[in-house]
Amino acid sequence: MALHTSFLTHARGRYLWVAILVALGSGIAYLVNDPVEPANGGTPLGYTLGTVGALLILWLAYLGKRKRNFVRGWGTVRGWVSAHVYLGTALLIVATLHTGFQFGMNIHTLAYVLMVLVILSGIFGVFAYRAYPSARNDLKKQNSLDDLFHQIEDLDAQLTRMIANSPEDISRIIKSSINRTEVGGGFFDQLLARDNSVVELEGIVRKNIKQELALDYLLSRSKDLKGEELTALNDLIRVFNSRKSLLDAVRNDIKMLAILQVWLYIHVPTTFALISALIAHIFSVFVYW
Repeated sequence: MALHTSFLTHARGRYLWVAILVALGSGIAYLVNDPVEPANGGTPLGYTLGTVGALLILWLAYLGKRKRNFVRGWGTVRGWVSAHVYLGTALLIVATLHTGFQFGMNIHTLAYVLMVLVILSGIFGVFAYRAYPSARNDLKKQNSLDDLFHQIEDLDAQLTRMIANSPEDISRIIKSSINRTEVGGGFFDQLLARDNSVVELEGIVRKNIKQELALDYLLSRSKDLKGEELTALNDLIRVFNSRKSLLDAVRNDIKMLAILQVWLYIHVPTTFALISALIAHIFSVFVYW
């Protein structure tokens, strides 16, 4: 189920108000608390905030499974994501107050750092999953990635037919551009939308990033032609430019998919690491303190 743009105001901001109450309640309790020792996770308030924080962590971690295993009658994905965003933000306040701002080189601080990473990456993930599908549709105009590749192949075939009677240099650079175009590549090429395409121009193989070198050459040749040859070249440039736009859309689409994949590689393992560190944190508190 797609996320609607109104998930932040789901149920009239129900989870926003819950998060505000949790954050405000924790803050007020921290301010009015007068412990006999410096504030830390081992005080009565520290234990209370720690329990609330641990429950929030486990509940929020469940969202990942929840989104993939939707069960009728347990709310909507939009509602769960709304709760995830707001209560995740409130968790940052609760957990920070739980620590009493006492940090060190230990499992407790590690759990806190992992929690921060999970929350920040989660915020990015929510943004990405909201913005990227719309952006990808704008790029592809409701076409699938396979559709774009088929359209590029059709344009390649059309260009090959159109250059049958073109001057030799124009025919050669079109063929070279088609044969030496690269899409995708390694993972970092995809992540950065890097274009490793080349073209042979005047006997030298040169970079043809975004097909611009070949397109610039074709545009420069238009100054030398007239009449039917110029008309034919302008038609070539028009089709070649359409091919260039499709290639740009494909690379940007692949880039967005790669970014989402990187997010999963970071967010999911970090969440499991957080849960492990949380268990170790709780175990060490009750066993060694």
